[in-house]
Amino acid sequence: MAHKLVIVESPAKARTIGGYLGQGYVVESSIGHIRDLPQSAADTPAKIKDKPWGRLAVDVDHGFEPYYVVPRDKKAHIAKLKTLLKDADELYLATDEDREGEAIAWHLLDELKPKKGVPVHRMVFHEITKPAILAAVENPRQINDDLVEAQEARRILDRLYGYEVSPVLWKKVMSGLSAGRVQSVATRLVVDKERERMAFRVASYWDLEGTFDAGSKHEQRMFPAKLHSVDDVRVARGSDFGQDGQLKASANVVHLDRTRAEALASALQDTTYDVRSVESKPYRRSPYAPFRTTTLQQEAGRKLGMSASVAMSVAQRLYENGFITYMRTDSTTLSDSAVGAARAQVRELYGAEYVPDSPRVYASKVKNAQEAHEAIRPAGDTFRTPAQTGLTGDQFRLYELIWMRTVASQMKDAVGNSVTIRLGGAAATGEDVVFSASGRVITFHGFLKAYVEGTDDDSAKDDAQTRLPNLTQGDAVSAASVTANGHETKPPARYTEATLIKELEEREIGRPSTYASIIGTILNRGYVYKKGTALVPAWLAFSVTRLLEEHFPRQISYEFTAQMEDVLDEIAAGRKTRAEELAEFYFGSGDVEGLKKLVDELGDIDARELATFPVGGPDSGINLRVGRYGPYLEGPDDEGNPIGKRANVPDDLPPDELTLEKATELFANPAGEEIELGVHPESGLHVVAKNGRFGPYVTEVLPDDAPKSAKPRTGSLFKSMTLDTVSLEDAVKLLSLPRVVGAGEDGEEITAQNGRYGPYLKKGTDSRSLTSEDQLLTIGLDEALRIYAQPKQRGRAAAAAPLKELGNDPVSGQPVVVKAGRFGEYVTDGEYNATLRKEDSVESITLERAAELLEERRAKGPAKKAAKKGAKKAPAKKAAAKKTTAKKTTAKKTTKKAAAKKS
Repeated sequence: MAHKLVIVESPAKARTIGGYLGQGYVVESSIGHIRDLPQSAADTPAKIKDKPWGRLAVDVDHGFEPYYVVPRDKKAHIAKLKTLLKDADELYLATDEDREGEAIAWHLLDELKPKKGVPVHRMVFHEITKPAILAAVENPRQINDDLVEAQEARRILDRLYGYEVSPVLWKKVMSGLSAGRVQSVATRLVVDKERERMAFRVASYWDLEGTFDAGSKHEQRMFPAKLHSVDDVRVARGSDFGQDGQLKASANVVHLDRTRAEALASALQDTTYDVRSVESKPYRRSPYAPFRTTTLQQEAGRKLGMSASVAMSVAQRLYENGFITYMRTDSTTLSDSAVGAARAQVRELYGAEYVPDSPRVYASKVKNAQEAHEAIRPAGDTFRTPAQTGLTGDQFRLYELIWMRTVASQMKDAVGNSVTIRLGGAAATGEDVVFSASGRVITFHGFLKAYVEGTDDDSAKDDAQTRLPNLTQGDAVSAASVTANGHETKPPARYTEATLIKELEEREIGRPSTYASIIGTILNRGYVYKKGTALVPAWLAFSVTRLLEEHFPRQISYEFTAQMEDVLDEIAAGRKTRAEELAEFYFGSGDVEGLKKLVDELGDIDARELATFPVGGPDSGINLRVGRYGPYLEGPDDEGNPIGKRANVPDDLPPDELTLEKATELFANPAGEEIELGVHPESGLHVVAKNGRFGPYVTEVLPDDAPKSAKPRTGSLFKSMTLDTVSLEDAVKLLSLPRVVGAGEDGEEITAQNGRYGPYLKKGTDSRSLTSEDQLLTIGLDEALRIYAQPKQRGRAAAAAPLKELGNDPVSGQPVVVKAGRFGEYVTDGEYNATLRKEDSVESITLERAAELLEERRAKGPAKKAAKKGAKKAPAKKAAAKKTTAKKTTAKKTTKKAAAKKS
């Protein structure tokens, strides 16, 4: 029976859109990309393997033509789509309206090759609601070849950079590393920030803080103020100091030390003050623009604690289920219907006095904003409040954030008054001092009733208020107290995901839709790790960044990487061609050296020098080296040998904390060196303490004639213990773990154990967390039974429970969950299991990604035994693959030219 075939990217989107279109339409998912450059030698067809460019799969000598293949795990799905297309009388390519979506649509068209006479439409929409989908069907367009060209250019750029630079890292730094055009620059940003922290030197400065009394006639009687100036010269504050701990040369300030500050505080004990000036200014704050991709990621991190990848994953689900508009956008504009919906909701929820006379319009601040979308907002011509959605968990929290921001964007300004009061008096020692007090009162909250933006630092938020007494110039006030306070300057704050995204966007590096994957990549590659929310570079990242800075300075340049985004925008606009720009990048032009020449003429690179970093200055003789098994220290021994001693560096020690003092401490207790504690009173074995790669621990020393299968008991030191202070008594207690606490009512044994995520109780498969390590040694059976009598808390302790529930699989209809297995995390629908890939994580995995993994697993068949039957089938598959890919290249060129002519 004839039908119209609609192809979207994800199964979830297909279900939602299929429900809106009804009979006569078949809506199917492509499950993401259906074609790409070969990912490995095994995927590279034999036809191009012997070509000079075969490894790249890009013909660099003939216009940089890419050679695409359909991955083996997508072939069955392509066959399914072709079968559906045979009976279709129209084809709608309904992928996302951005460069990536445009490229997927073009690849589908080029691969499926609809027969003549079947109309092909490019269907686009910005929200998945019934009116938007029906309007999209009625108003299709053709594929935009310029957008496809821009996406292809980006893909080829990344392939050339990664495949040419990564092998250099393998040879000179460490095998298995990767380089990326944008990921390497993002890593450099994190490394540069750590370099600033390492160069930072703490400076101290003092000031005075006072509490003043305006007198009984004032309702707001007591108020705080800080010392502003001494003898008309401003007092130094943190911003006046440089990284070297000295005052900046341009700073004309009074630098108070402790002695002078305390003496001045004493000299002001009996001083009376008068109001020197009162400055009142009107305060006005306009609402924030609606969310775009980067601002959503930043606020989700600040307010909801979501990583960029999790925020985008949750937003994807909200979009596909019709709750919000498209979440990958540079735009801050709202449609007329959205503005009307927001203003109506403001009027309904907050009152007409909060609705501005005319709608607010926000201009995009993003250079070359490329996507033809709205801002991220609630979907539809009328907005559902969060309570009306029926959402729960992360989806509810993120929808609420988007809803609040959108509604607030169409509200009136917050207004009020800000006041600065200057108080002056004379110290007993003769100095004239001035204290300053600042306050703010909001008289009309406006948009702040609906939304207050988060901050990346400790500064006051927009809705913060500080009231001051209503003083006038000449009024007398007294000091209730004046105290001297010392301060230390702080090193530059490390990047968080939110601030790194902000930095990348301000430098115009990369695109908003790629930031989450960039951060995920540098975390997964081990270049960066998290300490709390801060991003800390590993020493490995220092080595990689140093090599790129010294030998690929243009490619690692912030400015060059930003310029490449401009080039891609020019290609997308049709003003530049892909082949010319790629040729300049790869082969160079004029005085600019291309990537190929840099790689071919790399010359000698001293790998040891790349991996060596002085600790405590070049004269200390101590160096950190990045080795195959992690970072370690080398330094002179007592006899003067330059590398007479070594010590491992803990994996979680941030580079800026590796001072000369810390290095000396690590040398004093190096990994492998034993501290004799005594003889175990029960086993009779010697007990020693050591510093290992994963921290300090105690262990028993087995006799020389012990069987090879025998293993000594070990126990990690508690956080409250150190190698210098641990005693034999402590060691005996640590070696007693895990400790049997007793038996439960069912007779099952309860043990106290110390694990990777802290201390816990274990009874069979049921684990319960403990609050402190000391409980491991002290907890009794009664207390353990009380803990088990409480309802089980959700979290890591639920060892046998799923790690995450994702929803029902679109194919089997069964619930899909994430579980921890012997060989890592995997998704399962109860029938098929699919292991998560390197780029996946439990926190970021979505139902759509899980469905894609399960679909790939199903394509391989129900059991391994079936694959073993008949060795003759393998050659046939290979031949078919070669034939298919050979046709693809030809089809690609002809289809593209035809499409261009048509448009």
